[in-house]
Amino acid sequence: MTREYPDRPFIGVGAVIVQDGRVLLVRRRYEPLAGQWTLPGGAVELGETLAGALTREILEETGLAIEVGPIIEVLDRITRDETGRVRHHFVLVDYLCWCTGGRLAAASDAEAAVFAEPADLDGYRVTPAAAAVIAKGLEMHRASGTGRQAGPG
Repeated sequence: MTREYPDRPFIGVGAVIVQDGRVLLVRRRYEPLAGQWTLPGGAVELGETLAGALTREILEETGLAIEVGPIIEVLDRITRDETGRVRHHFVLVDYLCWCTGGRLAAASDAEAAVFAEPADLDGYRVTPAAAAVIAKGLEMHRASGTGRQAGPG
């Protein structure tokens, strides 16, 4: 089934990965949100767990291996065309994650990848929904008291 003009929602996963107070952003290569900076992640494939899908997607898009932490947010991303038809419909589950290895390099669905300062998010023009998830994820990271940071990259 195509993800454009679907007959049902797709399940997607995303990650807030924090390194030295900065958060990982990717610039999307394809629709939805082509050319826009956002959180890394992607669609869950048949037979995958949410955590397994997220681990695979992050490795494919960024070259980073991760440990999947707690859920930050569950939200809908629905886009419509000019006639009002649903063009894309994703139910997204965003997680706080920590890097366990790898080397940061944009690949797959990502045109670019960068660790950005939270104060600079406006310059990346992330969506309000992504900015809210990032803020909540950063707060969860601070509150966790684990001192974990993203690793190599």
